[in-house]
Amino acid sequence: MLWTSSPLLEPTSCSASKRDGLYMSHFEESWFYGLKTGISVVIGDATGVQKGRMTSAARQAEVQEQVVPLLVSKDGGGHPDCPGCKAAHLQRQNAPVPYKLLGFLGIVILGNCLPISVLYPFVYFMVKDFHVAKSDEDIGYYAGWLGSSFMAGRAVTGLVWGRIADKYGRKSAMYLGITSVLVFNTLFGLSTNFAMALATRFILGSFNGVLGVVKAYASEICSEEHQAVGMSTVGTAWGLGLIIGPSLGGFLAQPAEKFPNVFTKGSIFARFPYLLQALCVSAIAVVALFVIPALPETLHKHHNTVKDEESSVDKSQEEDQSIWTNWPLMASTAVYCFWSLHDIAYTETFSLWSVSPRAYGGLGFTSSNVGAVLGVSGFAMLVAQSLLFPVVARLIGAIRSCRYAALITIPLLVLYPFFNKIHNSTWTHLIVFSASIMKYVLTVAAMTGSFMLINNTVKQRQRGAANGFSVSVVSVFKAIGPAAGGIVFAWAQTRQDAWFLPGDHLVFFFLNVFAFLTVISTFEPFLPRSADKLMEEDI
Repeated sequence: MLWTSSPLLEPTSCSASKRDGLYMSHFEESWFYGLKTGISVVIGDATGVQKGRMTSAARQAEVQEQVVPLLVSKDGGGHPDCPGCKAAHLQRQNAPVPYKLLGFLGIVILGNCLPISVLYPFVYFMVKDFHVAKSDEDIGYYAGWLGSSFMAGRAVTGLVWGRIADKYGRKSAMYLGITSVLVFNTLFGLSTNFAMALATRFILGSFNGVLGVVKAYASEICSEEHQAVGMSTVGTAWGLGLIIGPSLGGFLAQPAEKFPNVFTKGSIFARFPYLLQALCVSAIAVVALFVIPALPETLHKHHNTVKDEESSVDKSQEEDQSIWTNWPLMASTAVYCFWSLHDIAYTETFSLWSVSPRAYGGLGFTSSNVGAVLGVSGFAMLVAQSLLFPVVARLIGAIRSCRYAALITIPLLVLYPFFNKIHNSTWTHLIVFSASIMKYVLTVAAMTGSFMLINNTVKQRQRGAANGFSVSVVSVFKAIGPAAGGIVFAWAQTRQDAWFLPGDHLVFFFLNVFAFLTVISTFEPFLPRSADKLMEEDI
């Protein structure tokens, strides 16, 4: 039968139907209708599938245009022009420890922390030379203001430096911080009156925000399994600076009086007796400036769309709010603050207690004896920081490192007042050296563990601000610690025969209060277990 183009046939009840002069039987008409329907369905489905594929591809392309890779993934992706993406391979699983970068970072930390402790050996003589105190009894009052001005400045600007590091990069904050040491530390050495010395120390502290930045940076150049090594480097370099600083200050202050054959009375160092130590610290800062370019930038900087750039301000505001509502961060900062107050108060009161007469519960040590104890303890601290803590942290985690260190400290300090009962000089020195070394090793575990907790509770883009915030808060505690410890120590000297906590028992009870607070603050629900591991980053 010959078929020609015709309108679509419809089935009828008749045995035969006519369409455009074409006759078909009922069977033929039904068969043709079924064939037509099947073809229509197949064509329609194919067209729908093709349209669906086109729509899906268009949507996928649109999404790909808008998505920004914030971090380099484990597969190796990332933005080619982003410095953070280029350095992200350092954080990959099984990446080796970047010893070279950590060594350079240690030099930067050393150049920044030396001005903190270099002051203490000569601050008494400096205030005396200014003739601001009416009597020798008032020198300690002015010396306290001069010593606390640095921490006061750091407390004011610590969070600001964290914001700068998060917005402009870690290296930018390092450059500014080290440059401030060159300028203001040298001006401090040139101070001719108390007001100038106070102002330069305050400004120097205001620019001393690098500690928070380097703690964030150390965690960003190490993989998760090597976080303890990175934090140990920060603690080791910082501790080394706190040991070298007093040595430089004590040895190089007033050089015309100590070394008249080298520095004559008419020299500039006779006119400015505290300039030489400042120049030595500034020289180390110059070395740090030349080291910074060798460090890779770790902050991620890239935007793919105009919309991303326009919303960057809103995004940063949301991040700012998330820091204040981040309870694990606040809890970790509390652990850091409690232990820091305990540690700095211990450092001051140990020196006062050990040189005080035995009649008042002290040990009757000389300044040389105290220096020897602190020097040996400091060396032990560096060894523990470099070799022991990374192993301990991998085994038990940061939370338990802080908890166990603070817990063991409590019975150790309870024993300190009884050292006065040992009358054999050799045994006294042996026991004091052993106790001091143990205390410094415990301090390493608690302090470095708290550094890790703070970094673990925030993502990379907030790490600078989080560490800046913690440095600001802890600076307040560190300013309170020495003053409170001195007051308690002076009060303890007047109550040698009290029935409850007589004499120096009160001093070490005061220190144990903050050690106990450190222990309590490491338990849930105050500090969640999630703080023991780094937060997952956006891939």
